[in-house]
Amino acid sequence: MKKKRWIPIAIILLLAILVIPIPSGVYKDGGTREYTALTYKIVDWNRLTGDTTYDKTKVYFFPYNFKSIDSLWYMEEEQVEHSFTATVMEFNGTSVVVEPVEGEEELRSSDQISFSIKELEHIGAEIGSVVEVFYTGGIMESYPAKVHVTGWKLSNNLGHVAFTDEWINKDTAEKYDTAIFSDIVITKIYSNCFFAETVVPMPYQIKLNGTIADKWCVGDQVICTYENTYYDEENSRVEADMLTIEESDFELEPGVAYKPVIYLYPEKQMDVSVRLTLDGRLTCTYPAYKGGWEVTAMPDGTLIDAKGQTYNYLYWEGETFAQYDLSKGFCVRGEDTAAFLEEVLAKLGLTRREANEFIVYWLPLMEQNKYNIISFQTDTYTDAAQLNIHPAPDTLIRVFMAWQAADEYVELSEQELSAPKRTGFTVVEWGGTEVK
Repeated sequence: MKKKRWIPIAIILLLAILVIPIPSGVYKDGGTREYTALTYKIVDWNRLTGDTTYDKTKVYFFPYNFKSIDSLWYMEEEQVEHSFTATVMEFNGTSVVVEPVEGEEELRSSDQISFSIKELEHIGAEIGSVVEVFYTGGIMESYPAKVHVTGWKLSNNLGHVAFTDEWINKDTAEKYDTAIFSDIVITKIYSNCFFAETVVPMPYQIKLNGTIADKWCVGDQVICTYENTYYDEENSRVEADMLTIEESDFELEPGVAYKPVIYLYPEKQMDVSVRLTLDGRLTCTYPAYKGGWEVTAMPDGTLIDAKGQTYNYLYWEGETFAQYDLSKGFCVRGEDTAAFLEEVLAKLGLTRREANEFIVYWLPLMEQNKYNIISFQTDTYTDAAQLNIHPAPDTLIRVFMAWQAADEYVELSEQELSAPKRTGFTVVEWGGTEVK
């Protein structure tokens, strides 16, 4: 009887050895962990690969569970996406030759790298353009060297070159002795300066002279101290000499309608009057809202005020008492936000230019979240912010996004999205708010 009692115990022990993984190692490659059973192996990859980390959990069944970590990495490495910054040297039909910039690891393999652009998105690159190239696998030993590219984009990180163009004519620009902006987002980096825009949108671009450390990247939200500040109102540009730079923890205030902008597209040149009735208070406008906006609108969307100053749109920001409803909409992974917005903004009637300006503003605030709950408001918004336009437009498109960060997926009733056909005198407005 004793012997029979041990049989099921032995079976249980054998099964445990076969199927229960036991921690068997932590590697000094960034923190990869290994868990081993007789029939399989789990590897929680956390391996540093250049400037990124390969972070995946993989299961390897017999006989791969007996392979060393280096052998398994050789299998995984083909899937790792690498990137480098390069200058476009030449185009050859459906392929391009680039030169990695100084400091890139790929430059050690070859000073020229070629890849096909036949299946890649057209990004408007020209000879001399600086691009960021994404590829998987290794670098093929040829000349030029070859890589399997998965994507590319124009680069805003130009830290290897100096900006030498004149940004502001200081003889005609207005000099400020006090700070005129605070929290900003880096938009482009050069070796001797960087460009930025304000977190709370203002109608100008900023150039800050000075070198910044390699830890700062395009998209970082920072706050700076600076001096020798000049404002070129005609070209909507600010330039200053940077003194210090540090991380900014600024967050948008709930209930504030941020960057609603109004585009006017008449069929021919037309004088237009725009009045805004807000259930709340305006906090910022440009051009200044003095009981309304009076502009001359051109068919391409250019607006001209009484002083002859030109604008791309009418801008306002304000606090309202609107209660936004997030019960219907979409729950989107932060990393998928850009693709989602491109798709839905087209459905809502925005042109590529309008959608681009929408996405460029909101994406840095949303893509780092695990999920975003997104709902496009209609009556709630238009009731709180009423527009009176004369002459009345033939087509009016108003897009207002209320959104909220979420740590987990939320099931929502999906909104149906549509837009009127753009005919005649068309007016388009977009804006948004974060709901806390």
